[in-house]
Amino acid sequence: MTLARRLKFLPAMKSRFRAFLFSLGLATCAAILTPPEISGADEAAVPFDGAQSTWHDGFVRYDFVMDTQTLAITPFKAPEGEKFGVRDPAEGQRRCIVIAPKEAAPGRPWSWRGCYWDHQPQTEIELLRRGFHVAYISANATLKPGKEWDAWYTFLTEKHGLSIKPAFIGMSRGGEYAYTWATAHPDSVSCIYADNPGGNAEMLQRLGNLAAKDVPLLHVCGSIDPILGRFSNVIEGIYQQLGGRISVMIKDGAGHHPHSLHNPAPIADFITQSVQEVSKTPPDYGIGRTTRTTLYSPENLYREFPQEGTFLTCRGPLFTECYDRYTFELTGFEGSTSVIVPKTPAVGKPWVYRVGFAGRDATVDLALLAKGFHIVTGPVPYNADGPAMLHWNAVYTHLTLHGFAKKAVMQGAGRAAGEVYAWAIENPDKVCCIYGENPVLHSTMSKTPLLEHVDVLAKAGIPILHLCGALDPALKDQTQALETRYTELGGKMTVIVQEGVGHYPLEPKDPKPVLDFITAQTPSLQ
Repeated sequence: MTLARRLKFLPAMKSRFRAFLFSLGLATCAAILTPPEISGADEAAVPFDGAQSTWHDGFVRYDFVMDTQTLAITPFKAPEGEKFGVRDPAEGQRRCIVIAPKEAAPGRPWSWRGCYWDHQPQTEIELLRRGFHVAYISANATLKPGKEWDAWYTFLTEKHGLSIKPAFIGMSRGGEYAYTWATAHPDSVSCIYADNPGGNAEMLQRLGNLAAKDVPLLHVCGSIDPILGRFSNVIEGIYQQLGGRISVMIKDGAGHHPHSLHNPAPIADFITQSVQEVSKTPPDYGIGRTTRTTLYSPENLYREFPQEGTFLTCRGPLFTECYDRYTFELTGFEGSTSVIVPKTPAVGKPWVYRVGFAGRDATVDLALLAKGFHIVTGPVPYNADGPAMLHWNAVYTHLTLHGFAKKAVMQGAGRAAGEVYAWAIENPDKVCCIYGENPVLHSTMSKTPLLEHVDVLAKAGIPILHLCGALDPALKDQTQALETRYTELGGKMTVIVQEGVGHYPLEPKDPKPVLDFITAQTPSLQ
């Protein structure tokens, strides 16, 4: 075979091998054979050959029919009077539709309607204008996702070169079906826009599959929709706790209908941005198996949308800053370390060294991230009652070798605060300040009474801030006792007491006083 013939043959070989990998369920391996700039699209894609008609704004519509036994897909002429909607298929068949853009966008992206073809299609029309293909396969109360959906996906991606990661659009039952297929094929979806979605127990249990692949979600719902609390709120809570990205837009006073938005731009923008995302490279300090999740505020923003005739409650990564959280384990040390990364690190790379998971209500951590601080959660072994000094020292050394500031902000709440005090007492030259929330000076990291050794901190000139509830049971015996001893030793300590507050909430509603204290003690920010 001549060199010219070999070069001509290579794309076909690669395409066939990629198809073989897909048949084995090895989508990730198949994706490696695909140049990132075309996102799974085959450069030599076969044009669509279904019976043609036109859809909204003159876009070309191709109709097909699938035999549910053989899964063969053949061109089909739509019945008269079916210009926009689509009738249920004959027994043993599924109707399939593709709408083509005037010019395909790079990567040949496409959206997949989960159910109710042509119902509130404004998002799909906008996506067509942006170069997306739009696809659908028959779905109703009895025609659920299954092998037919798998065959339709293969037909569109392998034969016709559409992206290997479609964006799902699902309204009501269509939202349930989008989640049903996507959670079973997490490598084969770029994002999900679900509108007042339904759900089922199986797809709720598999949401972790999508979170692990960092698939972004968007829900548009009515505030009085009867299934809002049963499904959308449940999905949101689970997904955010898993570290996944989910944004919601809740129309004040709206019920289950109408779906979508009169102006689909926010939805289309979400989908466009999602399909254009590229994989992120873990930071150099993330060694070994490093996983990435996210942290963002659950704050509600109440905004007027004049075109919708109402206000919408908006929350999630589309409306607030979203930070990457990388989790890894140092070789030879049990327990994972998590690092939450600011968008723009501050000069000197200041950081917080804390005990305990930084959750979505971590107002202080979110404020510090916005200022450019890294937030680091030190390791706690799985087979011990608390952290170990040796492990925390190793993490400190590892991070400072990778450019983190030599002095860390120590942070802890409740009895976990005792652990940061224990580490600070052993490493006073590595601490710039200590911040505690309703702290208790108890530690498994140190066997000696902590209150008796705070002189080390006072001599090092380490300032301390405690935020306490006036009704917290530990206020008198812990914080006030420490304040008396620390000031006698010449140390600087500030206590903020919240009247009428007990042990919870730990986080302040207004983090500014804490933020001001910490930034004032950070040398690189002066």
